[in-house]
Amino acid sequence: MAATDTEAARIIYPQPGFQMAALSTPADIAIIGGGAGGGKTYALLMEASRHRFNKDFGAVIFRRTYAMVTNEGGLWDTSKELYPMVGAKQGDLEWKFPSGARVSFAHMQHEKNMFDWQGTQIPLIIFDELTHFTKKQFWYMQTRNRSLCGVRPYVRCSCNPDPDSWVAELIAWWIGEDGFPILERAGTLRYFTRDGEMMIWGDTPEEVLEKAPHLFEGELAATRPKSLTFIPGSIFENKKLLAVNPEYLAGLMAQDETTKAQLLEGNWKVKVDGLALFEHPRLSDLFTNLLTQPPRPRRYITCDAAGFGKDFTVIMVWEGWEVVQIVVDRKTAPRDIYDLIEAQRRKWNVAESDVLVDQDGVGGKVFAFGRGYKGFSGGAAPMVDPITGKPENYKYLKTQCYYRYSDRVNAATTAVRVDDYTVEIDGSRGMKLKVGGKETNVKELLKADLKAVKRAKTDAEGKMHINSKAEQKVMLNGRSPDFGDTAMMREWFELQPVVKQGFMKRVN
Repeated sequence: MAATDTEAARIIYPQPGFQMAALSTPADIAIIGGGAGGGKTYALLMEASRHRFNKDFGAVIFRRTYAMVTNEGGLWDTSKELYPMVGAKQGDLEWKFPSGARVSFAHMQHEKNMFDWQGTQIPLIIFDELTHFTKKQFWYMQTRNRSLCGVRPYVRCSCNPDPDSWVAELIAWWIGEDGFPILERAGTLRYFTRDGEMMIWGDTPEEVLEKAPHLFEGELAATRPKSLTFIPGSIFENKKLLAVNPEYLAGLMAQDETTKAQLLEGNWKVKVDGLALFEHPRLSDLFTNLLTQPPRPRRYITCDAAGFGKDFTVIMVWEGWEVVQIVVDRKTAPRDIYDLIEAQRRKWNVAESDVLVDQDGVGGKVFAFGRGYKGFSGGAAPMVDPITGKPENYKYLKTQCYYRYSDRVNAATTAVRVDDYTVEIDGSRGMKLKVGGKETNVKELLKADLKAVKRAKTDAEGKMHINSKAEQKVMLNGRSPDFGDTAMMREWFELQPVVKQGFMKRVN
């Protein structure tokens, strides 16, 4: 980015390449970005200032949380470098230009926050890091993208690669099988409409109309499909950053191959954020691992009981370290949950003392019926290592179990069998279910739960933590990580020492 020094012609220039392409596209919706350091933030801020001479123009730039807007060196701080250069006056997370045009910064942490924007009309909507937002938030805000100021309403978004996000599915046409953007397709406009949850694409508006004529009948006959494009960026096109801070590129090049593929080269098939407990490839391996077990391995049952709302009762039956049965139900009455457990306990011949129920909540009342069951309390103190006999450096039992389970998943020494024969949902066999009105399956829910569990900062005592359940629920759109918690609880049995022949042994 460069700027003239004269007051009469203070113009902000995009850099050639990525920034120029991002600011030149006529698409109704443009998604820009890829690798780190490509100049995405400046491109979005320049776009928001494009119509600063229009007194009725307004733009809103969204980040998922308030902290993401105001973090040191983040979006808001960067705007302070740019907007005063063109005469804007700073307000409370807002810039006002001499004409009266405004650019506001806002967050949308919870999905329900999108309804705070009912009744608004926003000519330009910008999502910074689109993969942090939910699909529902994105599409709902399209209804707020309207204009009476003479500027055609449009949307701009930035993102880094996230292979498991809904954004990856949205821009799949622009991404190759190897995960890298198809350069020949970069910036190409495609046209679309939505029939429920299904996207209908075409290379021209006419092709979309031909594919979905039923959506453009009657009063909608004059409506035209919207256009969307994806424009990948690279740090090598950000000459200003490389000149000012060449060490940034050196830092990216010093990363492992997976991290470099994502952050330096913009690969959409890998994901690394530095906080994940569970390695991304191992989450897929979890459902295909072939374990060699001794004859008739010991069987266990773990259960996370439903509380209310979006929570599920999840029951997993284990043979050694292999999940052989999953029961999912929305029942919340303790007696009903007990009956579900007992049905599986008898079917699989599991001892009562090998049944573990989360006792923090509804599960605590299940013990009124299953008196031989064991109780799991995630907030309890961690247990000693059963092999060394020494305390482990975790703050809570739940943290300890999650770290241990992530080690096991990452080492491919555990497996989950998920198919239409091993899963039962609300009394019927099959692995598909609806969550938030969208059809998904148990495998995807378990993977999402485990991905939502992140490392957190150690405390003043040096104890290790994971992120809070509230933070996990934000990533899961309000749903509790019932499937992940049920799997994690299996580690409790490994931490139980038993006395046998005068010495302590680890339970296997």
